Amino acid sequence: MVKNHPNYDTFKQVILEYIRGKKYLPLTEKELFKKLSISPKFQALCRMILEDLQQEGVLKLSKKKFVLHGPPRELMTGTIRVHAKGFGFVIPDHRIQYPQDIFIPKHLTESAVDGDRVEVEVNATSTSDKGPEGKVIAVLERGRTHIGATIHHIAAVKGTQRIAYAYSPLLGSSKLIAVTPKKKTVIGDRVIIKVQSWGHDKEAPEGEISHFLGHISDPSCDIQCAIEEFDLHSVFPPEALDQTADWGREVQKSELKKREDLTGITTMTIDPETAKDFDDALSISKDKKGIYHLGVHIADVAHYVPVDSPLDLEAVVRGNSTYFPGYCLPMLPHELSDHLCSLQPDVIRLTVSVLADFDKEGNMLGYRITRSYIKSAKRFSYEEAKEVLDGELKSPHLNELKLMVELCHLLKKKRHDRGSIDFALPELVIIVDEKGQPHKTKRVEYDITHQLVEEFMLKANEIVAKHLSDKGKPVVFRVHEAPEKEDFEDFYALARSLGFSLPASPEQRDIQELFEKAQKTPFAQQLAVAFIRSMNLAIYSSENVGHYGLALEYYTHFTSPIRRYTDLVIQRLLFDQEGKDLQADKIAERCSERERISFRAESSVKLLKKLRLMDHWMKEEPLEVYEALITRIKPFGFFFELSHLMLEGFLHISELDNDYFVYNEAQNILIGRTAGKTYRAGDTIKVRPSAIDLVLLESKWELDLPKKQRRRAK
Repeated sequence: MVKNHPNYDTFKQVILEYIRGKKYLPLTEKELFKKLSISPKFQALCRMILEDLQQEGVLKLSKKKFVLHGPPRELMTGTIRVHAKGFGFVIPDHRIQYPQDIFIPKHLTESAVDGDRVEVEVNATSTSDKGPEGKVIAVLERGRTHIGATIHHIAAVKGTQRIAYAYSPLLGSSKLIAVTPKKKTVIGDRVIIKVQSWGHDKEAPEGEISHFLGHISDPSCDIQCAIEEFDLHSVFPPEALDQTADWGREVQKSELKKREDLTGITTMTIDPETAKDFDDALSISKDKKGIYHLGVHIADVAHYVPVDSPLDLEAVVRGNSTYFPGYCLPMLPHELSDHLCSLQPDVIRLTVSVLADFDKEGNMLGYRITRSYIKSAKRFSYEEAKEVLDGELKSPHLNELKLMVELCHLLKKKRHDRGSIDFALPELVIIVDEKGQPHKTKRVEYDITHQLVEEFMLKANEIVAKHLSDKGKPVVFRVHEAPEKEDFEDFYALARSLGFSLPASPEQRDIQELFEKAQKTPFAQQLAVAFIRSMNLAIYSSENVGHYGLALEYYTHFTSPIRRYTDLVIQRLLFDQEGKDLQADKIAERCSERERISFRAESSVKLLKKLRLMDHWMKEEPLEVYEALITRIKPFGFFFELSHLMLEGFLHISELDNDYFVYNEAQNILIGRTAGKTYRAGDTIKVRPSAIDLVLLESKWELDLPKKQRRRAK
């Protein structure tokens, strides 16, 4: 009998383990033997094993391919969004059937890349901390035909024939795409590649060079490369530019009819020093009864961009403005975004004003929303407004700024009492020259001027969301789903490892106190990032599920219509300018998607600029040592962050002190077996860069150790 064959059980186990594996896709007998490298002399035996497994009810044939005989597979379709680290999430086509995105581990994405429409098998018995889990079984439709890449290396094949391998962030460093190089192609060339094959398993993707964008050594092409790589629109259609030109350069008197004249109110803008697109202006006063009268005045973009006009159609495609170091790719032409819609000082501008009254405790007494026009009295930068408040600069608007601070504190307290959490994180601004070369960074603190602007925008957004909901309008909400308690376990563990005390089951108040204490330590940013990673992303939705992070029942985006399409739609809804057939769900999905793509484009350029700056410093001072903070411990090493550059690095255990390090899972630390040296999250270390790779967007580091501890070079 075949079952008595000495290799029967071995081969049966091999076949079953492979077919039951998460990565298995249905295969024919011939394909299965090839995958398992079964030699011809054992194929007859394996054929009998497959027959036995079918008779036992373990396997069955489906279209001549072997599949497990069990409950029908749960299949769904959707669009995959691949993270830079390789894993992905599939956004279901049918939200009613699958309300959650499906998590796809890195090894189960197959040949799918970001933006592809895929078919997924949902694993009914497996979930991860990222939600329900599945695997891609087929790519139904490619999201793109071209990708941006950088030539990584060029290899000789036969004689003078060469083949080049290019790195694309879309594919990752483990899957370089093969192309036939042109005569002048060199390592570091930045190119657009027309993909001919997306590859599979160990088979490299293949393509041909469509056109060159520049060289990695030239920082002036960083932004253009990102624009092409992420398929952003940089040129406005002639029809949109013609429509813009028709409006002229100034507001006409005829446009002021049926609008409330608010030019008698002192209004001002407070924005970053380099900003040109001033969406919002503020006004404030306080009467003898102690009532605050706040005005949030938003540029009336809807007046200039009618539904389905050329400008509107292009704004839908772009979704939002994209901000790079030293450059803005606008949603609307500069003639609108930086001029006619921008609330510049001393000129009349059309606005939509939210006028709200608040008592001495910050309770809102009432509000009204009106189409208006204003003449801004002052354009403040955040720095200038802070200098006025600090008494370092004189201004006729000091009293208004002081009133804004008063009301800001009242509103912040109300928000805090609701359970909202403030991170107050600084922003790192990368300063570039006219050629795109970064030469320094600027750390912008989240001071009171930033806080008061944010607080008033939050209140205006909340008012508008509730106002439209009460009227039964199809609102595009900004929502943030509440996470499950178990989602925070890693965050709690990190906080405790950094020395912060937390009860066994922390409540919202405990988290607020934690962040208040963290502001006085070097760990504030690290904890904020970890906390944000524990939560769902805020997105746009036609279904209101509230905003967990802000602790609000109603919230939308209304205050930035120059740079966000959702805000433009909301503005139209206020005055019934939007069509009756508004598909809020489609707009929400589209704008969430464009926001994500813009964020990735912005992040890729920021990372490259940081690495360029680090590369420059390294060449100038090769032995320079930098202080860093350990952020995450892994069994194989740890991640750290250079706070002055907000740049993440990694050190493998083999690169640590002259010792053998093991991971203690219970304490989440690395311990040296010989000397007992430990590394834990929150430790401060000193490192120096050993290599900067601008092609792969990577940096390599080494610990700065006392000479006697350094390993000898091998």
